[in-house]
Amino acid sequence: MNVTRIYNDEHGKSHFGEITIPLKDGGPIGLLSEKFDADKIIFRETPAHYDFKWHTAPARQLLFIIKGRAEFTVSNGEQREFGAGDVLLLEDTEGQGHCSKALNNEVRHSIFVTLPDETIF
Repeated sequence: MNVTRIYNDEHGKSHFGEITIPLKDGGPIGLLSEKFDADKIIFRETPAHYDFKWHTAPARQLLFIIKGRAEFTVSNGEQREFGAGDVLLLEDTEGQGHCSKALNNEVRHSIFVTLPDETIF
């Protein structure tokens, strides 16, 4: 399973990247990853007019978008859109961070799962 990540480099600039979470045969229920430790879970509703300029992620966390669409911008100006069903790994907890804004005048529903520092994908 591929997941987009936003991370910062040694100069504090944010970038998009990709990670692959390996899956293995779970029998009749499908493919499964190994179990990963998680810390907290946060449910969030973001308003339709949301446009948050440069900010860092408050913690290393997974973002699961349940409803709505958002555009994320990283340091080099690259922008990507994400919507319902997308998962992002936010790791830019220092440096310039990223921008995020609502699209299509829609409210966004999301779930954040904070990760311990030692959780490795």
